Amino acid sequence: MSYAIIGFGKIGQALARAFARKGIEVAVASTRDPRSFAAEAAAIGPTIIPMTLAEAVKADIIFLAVRFESHPEVAKALSDWNGKIIVDAMNTQAPLEELDGLPSSAFVATTFAGARLVKGFNHLVAAVLDQDPCVHGGRRVVFLASEDNDAASEVAALAEHLGFSPVKLGGLSEGGLLVHARGKSWGQLIFKDLVKFD
Repeated sequence: MSYAIIGFGKIGQALARAFARKGIEVAVASTRDPRSFAAEAAAIGPTIIPMTLAEAVKADIIFLAVRFESHPEVAKALSDWNGKIIVDAMNTQAPLEELDGLPSSAFVATTFAGARLVKGFNHLVAAVLDQDPCVHGGRRVVFLASEDNDAASEVAALAEHLGFSPVKLGGLSEGGLLVHARGKSWGQLIFKDLVKFD
């Protein structure tokens, strides 16, 4: 299984550090030349590999951590998204009418036709996501929502490998609304930092 993070701002770098802590190789890319962030990637660790956008989208599981307005540009980097798992870690305050009345991730899914989209890792602010998910003997919760339960299970397995405690919320239009942006209001679980104890 291969992994990529598209977007190398605060959220992208926090995700990269999660991979680095476990020594898992992950490609990092943005709409910029990879040489422009190679030093930041190297500072995180040797398993963080800067790539072009065209190279990074070849991965099996792709984290979207770009500004919401930039996701259509990422979608153009690949002609066929069929079978790819996309983890939507983006947030937006765009009014619902700009999103055709859909939850933000359901709107994103229409842009990446054929992909298996999972909403996840978006409810934590970057400074919290950046921390070790092992907290006082428990593990930091990440919420996942998807219309594709198998894709959600694959992302849940990865989240566990990264040290998080995944909680599946069901479909994007069901429990997923708890972690979606909805116009100028937010879902009830946005920015809630929860820890699960086994």
